Amino acid sequence: MKKDDVTRKCIVTGKVMNKKDLLRFVVTPDLLVVPDFKKKLPGKGIYVTNSKKILQTAIDKNLFAKASKLNVKPNLDLSLQVEGLLKKKALDAVSLAKKAGILVLGLEKVLEVLKKNSVAFVLEAIDAGEDGHNRIVLQAKDTEIFRLFDVEELDKALNKVNTVHAAFVKSEMAKMVHDEFSKLAEFMKS
Repeated sequence: MKKDDVTRKCIVTGKVMNKKDLLRFVVTPDLLVVPDFKKKLPGKGIYVTNSKKILQTAIDKNLFAKASKLNVKPNLDLSLQVEGLLKKKALDAVSLAKKAGILVLGLEKVLEVLKKNSVAFVLEAIDAGEDGHNRIVLQAKDTEIFRLFDVEELDKALNKVNTVHAAFVKSEMAKMVHDEFSKLAEFMKS
């Protein structure tokens, strides 16, 4: 069995899923429930389906106490904390893609590389204008478009001004960024 094929059970749904599709938490010695997405903290992992709604159910019903058999009470803002961590990981991946040279920025440049069919996926700011959005959708055809961040978040991650459209050139690095975006998108939509 490969490392990526390891399964765990969600404490809310009871479904057995691939570990990479779950959020991992541990209980600290002072009985706090903390996210452990890098899987480096000591302690037995507690797994929850990658969903804001399902995580909130785990918090509301205090299922972390049942799963850990300890008197733990997660912070009420654990869901927001997880969202922040997933956003940070995704934005860090954007920054790495820029450094790796696989990121194309700007509406006209993105449209140009879309024509060449060398784009893995597109990132568009949530607050993008209607005209630019329509042009991207028209040119992208079957290319996936992520809308996860606003212009301000993208500007900060890329140390740029007015970052609205970005294309990721097909590469191994793009696959890693795509995984981070997918995990964040999945968490946010459910």
